[in-house]
Amino acid sequence: MNTWLAFRRSARMFALAWGCGLVLAAVMVVMAVTLDLPILDPDGVAMPAYLRMPLIVLAALAVDVVPRIVHRARVRRSGPTGLGPITREVMRERWPAAQWWFAINGVLAWYLTYAAFRNVKSMAPFANTREWDESLSTVDQFLFAGHDPAGTLHAWFGTGLAAHLFSLVYIAWIVLVPVSIAVALVWTRHTSAGAWYVTAIAVDWFLGAVVYLLVPTVGPIYSDPGQFADLPHTYVTTLQDDMWADRLAVMADPWGAGTLQTIAAFASLHVGIMVSICLLVRLLGLPAWVDRAGWVFLALTILATVYLGWHFAVDVLGGAALGAFAVWVSGLATGNRVGWRVRLVRPRETPAAAGSTDPAGASGGHHAPPG
Repeated sequence: MNTWLAFRRSARMFALAWGCGLVLAAVMVVMAVTLDLPILDPDGVAMPAYLRMPLIVLAALAVDVVPRIVHRARVRRSGPTGLGPITREVMRERWPAAQWWFAINGVLAWYLTYAAFRNVKSMAPFANTREWDESLSTVDQFLFAGHDPAGTLHAWFGTGLAAHLFSLVYIAWIVLVPVSIAVALVWTRHTSAGAWYVTAIAVDWFLGAVVYLLVPTVGPIYSDPGQFADLPHTYVTTLQDDMWADRLAVMADPWGAGTLQTIAAFASLHVGIMVSICLLVRLLGLPAWVDRAGWVFLALTILATVYLGWHFAVDVLGGAALGAFAVWVSGLATGNRVGWRVRLVRPRETPAAAGSTDPAGASGGHHAPPG
């Protein structure tokens, strides 16, 4: 497979992800111009995402090739002078042109969608000034027969150790997504699986941005902070305070704030993306322990988002529907389908197989680890 064909094939695999990114980027630019708002790097305070994400990918690449290089050097009893040829050999086998284009297309399409999503999310309160928190709270009361979901969870789990546990779950999710993207693009040699996963996450971001524009909310922790006053201080408490300070600064002076506001509750993308991950783990046929761990983490995520006040219960339902739809539509778009039913389809030729004589390298992606 020559370089041009490899590029075209990988671009087609991520066509929907690129489409989500480009449409959101266009919406972002139009909103920035019409509302007189800045476009900012979404993670420019500590380390910009355009630096952090490539570093994560490079770290995953190192984990992919370094153990193979070391193992091969030990088997051949090669000295330091033999590491160069072995490294080139492993790189040719594991990283032919097709695999490079697959990873590059995937990470760029995903990051474009993510960066545009973050900016559109920040601009949403300026585009639609109505807040739907009171209406969603009413729906929650109806669903729970007059009881408040967060208050019910506080009564069930208490307001001590559980708060720290749920805080840890919430933060772990933040780490999970970029790492799983790197795994899907670097470690898997089943490109249909990797493309399906990355595209599903991009669709999640896209749909989330649309819903934030249509139904702007701030969530229970901000619309009714009193019901969370008994919770102990955790890392999430600091995060919630910082996010509210950013929102106030952005709403007062979007150009002078130098940051984005990141508050929007409906629908819950924490839940939506975890639903996408759990469904894809099942559809991709990953090991049973991964499947069980995913569903357990989803359940903990649902509890954490409501318990800590990030979301209403109805946000969870909306997020679950969003995540399930993202898996279905991205399966259709990446060719993982039989008619209108999505299932994993193995490509006739994987990037690793195109440039590798190592059977393990060509077939090691049967159980692709996208998340």
